[in-house]
Amino acid sequence: MQFSAPDALDRARRIKLMIFDVDGVLTDGRLWYASDGREHKSFHAFDGHGIKMLAETGVRCAILSGRKSPAVAKRAREMGLTLVRQGIADKRAEFASMLKRLRLEPAAAGYMGDDLVDVPVLRRCGFACTPREAPEPVRQCAHYVCSSPAGGGAVRELCEYLMRAQGTLEGKLQEYFA
Repeated sequence: MQFSAPDALDRARRIKLMIFDVDGVLTDGRLWYASDGREHKSFHAFDGHGIKMLAETGVRCAILSGRKSPAVAKRAREMGLTLVRQGIADKRAEFASMLKRLRLEPAAAGYMGDDLVDVPVLRRCGFACTPREAPEPVRQCAHYVCSSPAGGGAVRELCEYLMRAQGTLEGKLQEYFA
């Protein structure tokens, strides 16, 4: 179930910073704990490569998560992300802080979240996105709802949508076929 607001492409063209939640966006939302209490997360390679490609086109990518996990820090390093904020209870305040540090207006920032705690940022950013599994009240805040599942290609789908909107996707793809 993909959905695009009528102005989604215009909004996507203005994005200079794309921020991703983790659980339910970069993962399928399930929390896995080993018997010793260690947490495990599963990330899809498609999503990570999508973020890398998007960043290579000049869009800054970031993580903003309410939970804190060593697995997220490791995955972020693998993707080359340097703007990673975990354990953030007030995502709205951290979003404002990110914009201030990067000297960006809200219209230049996108956010992909999946649950009610993400709504304050989804309502303030220039391009609000959710995976298809997000609850209805959250999807209603979105300019773009992915057809691919959370933790299984939704982030890649969104990254390619942004690159297509900004006219950088074809050039990025040609690097692989040259």
